[in-house]
Amino acid sequence: MSKHPDHSHSHDHGPLPDDLELRVKSIESLLVDKNLVDPAALDALVDTYQNHIGPRNGAAVVARAWSEPAFLARLLDDATAAISEMGFSGVQGEDMIVVENTDGIHNIIVCTLCSCYPWPVLGLPPAWYKAAPYRARIVREPRAVLAEFGLTVPETKEVRVWDSSAEIRYMVLPQRPAGTEGWTAEQLAPLVTRDSMIGTGIISPPAQAERGDLNGAPL
Repeated sequence: MSKHPDHSHSHDHGPLPDDLELRVKSIESLLVDKNLVDPAALDALVDTYQNHIGPRNGAAVVARAWSEPAFLARLLDDATAAISEMGFSGVQGEDMIVVENTDGIHNIIVCTLCSCYPWPVLGLPPAWYKAAPYRARIVREPRAVLAEFGLTVPETKEVRVWDSSAEIRYMVLPQRPAGTEGWTAEQLAPLVTRDSMIGTGIISPPAQAERGDLNGAPL
């Protein structure tokens, strides 16, 4: 099952060039040479989005939703408002929808036409999320792609693919792992992975997590 909202935004929808990183560095060097940007400021911006704005913000949202039924209800009803309650908002996070994984449903997010991504809660998108193969294949063969991430979804579970756009960004609410009954939100947040909030990973029980066996890229 796929969800494809209208994409009315103007992005480059072609495949990412193989030498993208080289081009970015060349442009950055040119801007620095002309004293148009401060390298330290760029480093600080990247660090902020990678390590502070997200995905730790998203992990805090997930942990609170697991801990507070009233917040969970608000999150599923109006994700933008609920996430804003926690102080997380801004560019690429203005219109959010959170989709909940259950025993019968596994959700995945993608942007098939470019790389729309909820920066305020997940930080900078991973390179594979922006790559054309993921954007094309996750809609056509989601189970096969998930298997390549090391995640096998039972045939008894429905897989839903949600297509983000300039108007709407999605985030997955992963299932709370067993063995965390009575844990506080502060204890739960470190278990949450970026990939589990994209849908390409799940969260392992605490015993495995403590051994570093989380299914999905760690924060």
